[in-house]
Amino acid sequence: MDTKKIFVPNLFICILMDLLGMVTFFFPALGEIADVVWAPVSAFIFYLMFGGRFGVIGGILNFLEEIIPFTDIIPSFTIAWLIRKNEADKLLENK
Repeated sequence: MDTKKIFVPNLFICILMDLLGMVTFFFPALGEIADVVWAPVSAFIFYLMFGGRFGVIGGILNFLEEIIPFTDIIPSFTIAWLIRKNEADKLLENK
């Protein structure tokens, strides 16, 4: 019997994190300065929420998405949630 479990973070929190990241997009000059602070914080939160290898790789990609200008609109937390949810659903199907 396989006891492997996949943790799926709360979708509401993922959407909220994406919205927080997009807020800086609406303040062009100030937003890019705020992204310098927000990018590492967001990446660390991403790692804590998803953990493991997925969290490390996703955290790096999230950091890049937040630090590169005009990419704040990408909902990286929500995309990661969809991937993780899909993995969990597949695991349940195979049981």
